[in-house]
Amino acid sequence: MSLKIIPFRPGLAKYFRDLNLAWLEYYFQVEPKDAELLENCESSIIERGGYIFFAEINSEIVGCYSFIKIKDSKYELGKMAVDPGYQGQKIGQKLMAHGISFAKRENWKELLLYSNTILEPAIYIYRKYGFEVIDLEKNTPYKRSNIKMQLIL
Repeated sequence: MSLKIIPFRPGLAKYFRDLNLAWLEYYFQVEPKDAELLENCESSIIERGGYIFFAEINSEIVGCYSFIKIKDSKYELGKMAVDPGYQGQKIGQKLMAHGISFAKRENWKELLLYSNTILEPAIYIYRKYGFEVIDLEKNTPYKRSNIKMQLIL
């Protein structure tokens, strides 16, 4: 398996949408904030100072994640997904390692994420890479969120 992590380009937007819709529809439902980010990822993430990266194996897109800019040096790690046919191959961990390295190279200070504790493999990865649970605000960006985590870089 030759995994490459590549940056966003316009032709990849559909993979970002489809990979994320798959897990959202399986575990939860697509919320308005999800729809905004997934249907218009270039304008809602990239053009607002964020980033999207993809995992590619043999020219096939098998995973993704994004950094949504909150403010200078503070980003939300969001919309991390791996194609179900490729899960269990540590692709999520490779995406996470790439993301943390990228954030450090950019001299960011903090990463935040919102998740749900039923996503046990994801929570495991977040903890493994140093994210710690912090207080969840009352009005979270996503109704499904029951956990908020932070990584100070």
